[in-house]
Order: sequence, then C-alpha cells, then structure tokens
Amino acid sequence: MTEDWQNGGFGLYIHWPFCQSKCPYCDFNSHVAAGIDQGRWQRAYLAEIDRIAALTPGRTLKSVFFGGGTPSLMDPALVGALIARIGARWTLANDIEITLEANPTSAEAGRFRAYRDGGVNRLSMGVQALNDDDLRRLGRLHDTAGALAAFATARGVFEQVSFDLIYARQGQSLRAWRDELNRALSMAVDHLSLYQLTIEAGTAFGDRHARGLLRGLPSDDLAADMYELTAELCAARGFHGYEVSNHARGGADSRHNLIYWNYGDYGGIGPGAHGRLTLGGRKFATVACRAPEKWLQAVENKGDGTGTTEALSGRDQATEMLLMGLRLTAGIDPRRFRALAGAPLSATVLQELAGAGLIDTSPEILRVTSGGRLILNEILRRLLAAD
Repeated sequence: MTEDWQNGGFGLYIHWPFCQSKCPYCDFNSHVAAGIDQGRWQRAYLAEIDRIAALTPGRTLKSVFFGGGTPSLMDPALVGALIARIGARWTLANDIEITLEANPTSAEAGRFRAYRDGGVNRLSMGVQALNDDDLRRLGRLHDTAGALAAFATARGVFEQVSFDLIYARQGQSLRAWRDELNRALSMAVDHLSLYQLTIEAGTAFGDRHARGLLRGLPSDDLAADMYELTAELCAARGFHGYEVSNHARGGADSRHNLIYWNYGDYGGIGPGAHGRLTLGGRKFATVACRAPEKWLQAVENKGDGTGTTEALSGRDQATEMLLMGLRLTAGIDPRRFRALAGAPLSATVLQELAGAGLIDTSPEILRVTSGGRLILNEILRRLLAAD
C-alpha cells in the first residue's frame, strides 16, 4: 500500500556541527572546536547510518545532504566512507543527488576534487554577499575575490553548483541589491538560494538588535520590494522560483530540499539533526541530541543518537505538509491534506483567499500566487485556524 511519505520520497541528512567561527546571524547548531577526532566521528556516523538503514529496508534513497556547520571541514576520506556505507545499505536512485555545503575559502576549495571523487555531485556554497564590507559585517572569513575563485574551482569540478546570498542587509539599497543579484545571475550557476536576513533570538545579531545596536536594517516595505525584485530578475534570466527563496535553471532544483517541501521521509544523522520517518504505518518526528559530545556518547553507549522521538497524528502531518508545501510554486494537492487530517480545508476560507487573488485553488491544486507569497504566513494562519 502506498504511504503518504512516497509523495516526497526518501532522503538522508547528515549534520556536521563544526565551524571555524560563528557567524553573528546564524542560529543553526554550529560550534567552534579546537580539535576534532574525525575517526571517532566517522565511527559514530557509520553506526547511525546502519541503524536508520535497518529501520527503512527496501527503500530507494533519492538524496543525501551534508549540512552544518561547515561540512567542507570534514576530511574527504570521512565523506567518502559515509557515502560508500550509504550505497551499501540502500538502493540508490539512478540520479541520486549528493550535496555538500561549503564555504568559499581557498582551504576548503582545495578539497573539492577529493569530495567529488568520494561521491559528492552537488556543491552548495555559502557566499552570502558579493561585497567585502558586508561580508565582514556578516562575520564571513572570505572576501569577494576568494568567493569568485572558489566558485570557478567548483564550477570545474561538480555537475551542479548552488550558492546562497543574503539580502535586506544593513544599509543595503534596492539598487545595490539589483546590481549584486545581476552579478550573481551572470555567473555560470545552476541554483541560487536567496534569503532575506532575519534576526534570530540567541544570535549575536539578535542580542545587538535587542539593545538597539543593529542599525541600518531595511524597512518592511523595502524588504518586500527586494523580494519582488529578486523574483523579477531571476525569472528574466531563466531561473524559475520553484520555492519562496530558491531559484534554479531547468532541472537544477534541489532534490533534497524538495523532499522536505513535498513532505517526504528523511533520516537525520548528527547533533541536532531533525528527521521524519514513517515506520510501521506511523510517522515519527525525530531530533538528535544537540550537543556534539552528548550525541557522540549516546551513539557510542546506547547505539542511538536520537534525543527525542514523537509520533505525529494525522492532523500534525497535514499541518506540516501544508506549511512546507505552500512554499512551493507548484503548491500541494488538497486531497492529500484531507486524507491526512480526516477533513478538508475550509471551503469558505479558500474562496475568500482566492477572491483576494492570494491563492489559486481547484480540487487537485492549492498554491499561493506571487502576490500571496508576501503574506504567506498570514495565509497559512487563516487556513489552519479555520480547519
């Protein structure tokens, strides 16, 4: 019998929690460490791969994503060993996507060919800005020239290369963002992840903002203008916006992230990694132990790095599927929501939102319009409140 997760497929996320430095805007589970026993980490990762494989026999793996932290600080031999074990434990899709996140420093660029030889076929680079002053403000360790050099190296090594940029930065004008984005689009890149700077509690930027020390952030109106400009420029250059913050040339959509947005299943390995696994007909949310040493000890002593496991009700799954799926330009099938929740979305609310030009809806499709994406959170709130 077909299970709901098969609408999105099955992937594997591997979290490397270490960075050379902590960026002031970052709220990911990342840590700076003086020394790392990569052999010990390899043994723990291999054990977790074996454990999750035993829970998910017979599945075809569509993607693997090495995230962080800074996975390009992993020894290439470690990455290659994990990929080899993954290939021995699951059937791999013929077009499997294996992505590794990297920073564009010269030291990390020197490892690119070794990662490719180990099985990585897609690189995601954390460029973040093409402006040296802003790179310094963002706490990045590279400059623009270094980023361009690392990108050129990556372009010659990998089948697909993506990079990230952050906009709505301090003191940034609409014209400056136009120039910067046009420069990025002129490069031979397949995929761009373009994120608005958000100020998160618990980060250095969050602390400065709370004390009134983070000056020059754009107004909400200017940030909205930047979002609309982003969509316009990307479309004009042949990058379709397939998700709120992601743009790609044909065929270069991130297959791993599509598993998340299409609400498939994925195993989460490494400190703080999240997972969604359907086991025995029930879907579970998993969160690994967050602290690196605690995770290692849990794997070594208990044979399981999971911190918490929660069974999700049908309503929980429908909510998560809606929250993820409406980020996609393609939207969702509302019949899937009904099957999970046991009840359809409110016809009255759907009609109101469609009448306002915020959604397109039919019995088979529910998607947010370009105008609706600016208030996506409000649309989601109304749909879920009325359900």
